[in-house]
Amino acid sequence: MGRVFKVKNKLILLVSSVVLISTVMAGCGSSDSKSASEGDKPSPQVKKITVFNNKVEITEPLEELAAEYKKETGIEVEVWGSTGDSYSQTLQTKLISNQGPTIFGVKVTDATKFRSYLYDLSNEEYVKNIAPNMALKVDGKVVGVPYGVEGYGLIYNKNLVKPEDLKDYDSFAKTLEKFKAEGINGFSLSQEAYFLIGQILNTPFALQEDPLAFIEKLNKGEVKMAETKEFQEFAKFMDAIKANAKNPMDVKYDDQIGDFATGKTAIIHQGNWAYGMFKDYGDLGFDMAMAPFPLAGNDKIAVGVGSNWAINADAPAEEIKAGNDFLNWMFTSETGMRYIGEKFGFIPAMTNIEVKNLDPLSEKVHEASNSGQTLQWAYNYFPPGIIVNDLMPATQEYFLTDMTGEQLLQKLDAAWAKSAK
Repeated sequence: MGRVFKVKNKLILLVSSVVLISTVMAGCGSSDSKSASEGDKPSPQVKKITVFNNKVEITEPLEELAAEYKKETGIEVEVWGSTGDSYSQTLQTKLISNQGPTIFGVKVTDATKFRSYLYDLSNEEYVKNIAPNMALKVDGKVVGVPYGVEGYGLIYNKNLVKPEDLKDYDSFAKTLEKFKAEGINGFSLSQEAYFLIGQILNTPFALQEDPLAFIEKLNKGEVKMAETKEFQEFAKFMDAIKANAKNPMDVKYDDQIGDFATGKTAIIHQGNWAYGMFKDYGDLGFDMAMAPFPLAGNDKIAVGVGSNWAINADAPAEEIKAGNDFLNWMFTSETGMRYIGEKFGFIPAMTNIEVKNLDPLSEKVHEASNSGQTLQWAYNYFPPGIIVNDLMPATQEYFLTDMTGEQLLQKLDAAWAKSAK
C-alpha cells in the first residue's frame, strides 16, 4: 500500500505541474488573449488626463487648478491650448486620429459637428447644478457643461435714465427724442457686425415660440421677417434709433464705450464683458444697470454660453471616468468652485457656486441665469457667416441711406435667402 501511495503522489504532482506550466504558458501568450475572469478585474487607475482648452484667457488659472488637483488626488491634468479658428480644426484632427483629449471645450455651434465624440453626461451628479436652460444638449442628452455665461441688453446711465424710460417702444422712442433735444446721444450701437446687427436682431428671433423652428422655416423660405410681428416692431425700434441717435457707422466699439463712460451717451446695447473697459476710466461718477431690450413686451436679457466642457466619448472607459471625476471636483469641491468663482473671470453657470463682488452688469446676468429668466442666443443657429457676410452689409446700407425699417427687413430677408441656399 505504501508504494502505491507514493506512485499516486508522484502522479498527482506531475499532473499539477502540467496544469501549472500550461497556465503560465497561457499567461505568456498573445496580449490579445484574455481569460474569462479577466473582465471582472478592476481597471488600472488612470494617472493622467488631458484637457484641451479653447479659452486662452483662463489658461494660467486652469493650469494652476490642474496642479491643485494633482496635489489632492495624485492625478496629473495636462492642459492643451489653442485659439481662434485653429482650435476647432485641431480638435477635429486629434479626435479623428484617436489622439483626442479626455476633456475638451466645444461651442454650441460646433456641437453637431462633434456629436459622435460627446459623452452623455446626463446622469452625472454635478450636471444637476447647471443653471436653467444653459446645459449643452444634443438629442435631448446633456453633453456639455458651460464654462460660464455672458449676457447683454441695454446698459444705461442711472443718473440719466430710469427703468420706466425703457419699458416699451413708446417710452424708448420718447426717451431718445428727449436726449436728442438735450444734445445727448440717447442710444448707441457700434459698427462691428455683432454689435451693429447680430445681437440686437437676436431679440425678435428669441421671442418666437420656437426660435430654432422659425430659423429652419426661414432657411426654407416658408416665413419672412418682414411678415412677422416681432420683426415689424423691431423695424420701428431701428427707425427710432436711426432718427434720434448717432449713426453707428461713425461709432467704433472703443468710441461707444468711451462715450458712455464719459456721460456723452445715455444707453448702449452691450454685454457684461464691457465692464472691464469701463474700469479703465476710473470713477465714472455714475452707476449703471442693464435692462432688457423692450421689444414686444420682452422683460428678459439675452444670456448664453460661449463654450462648454465636454468629455471624449471615444476615450477608454477608465479615462472617461477620470475625466468625470475631474469635472465633478472642479464643480463641487471647495478648491474648484473657488477657482471658477474668483480666478476664471467668468460668471458661473452653476447654481451651487457663489460669487462675490460681481460688477453690476455681471450680477444682473448671474441673477437672470440662475432664475432662468433669459432669452436664448438664437443667432448661434443662424447659417454660418451670415451675420458678417450678409446681414451686416444690409444694415450698413440702412444706416447710410434713407432706407426705412420696413425696407431693412426686406433687405434682411433677401440676404437670408441668398445665404441659406
